[in-house]
Amino acid sequence: RDWSSDVCSSDLVSVTIEEAKRLTGLGRTTLYALMAEGKLKTTTIGRRRLVLYSSIEKLVGETA
Repeated sequence: RDWSSDVCSSDLVSVTIEEAKRLTGLGRTTLYALMAEGKLKTTTIGRRRLVLYSSIEKLVGETA
């Protein structure tokens, strides 16, 4: 089941790297560079790295 259609973007707290790529249109290398620069905030749960949705919104708002 694809749960993404059941979740409103305002309900999102974090997304995977793949989802962040799709949401921003940026590549993996660029996303990791932005993380290293501190422009994208992430959290790690277990071995999984997640991008905070609020930092994606902030990044997109800065470039708009």
